[in-house]
Amino acid sequence: MSTEDRVEATMKNLEGKAQEMLGEITGDPEDKAEGKMKQAEAEAQHSVEDAKDKVKKAID
Repeated sequence: MSTEDRVEATMKNLEGKAQEMLGEITGDPEDKAEGKMKQAEAEAQHSVEDAKDKVKKAID
């Protein structure tokens, strides 16, 4: 995984966690749900990049 992709996914995860917490604090279920969605997207992005790394290692 490129460092840039890893940073992007990590930032999206942190943003999602912050938004989820804000939703909990304010009682806004929409913010909470959007935060969870961003975290899921970040996890998926990490999984895709991890798979790319495994393929690259297998080829090398």
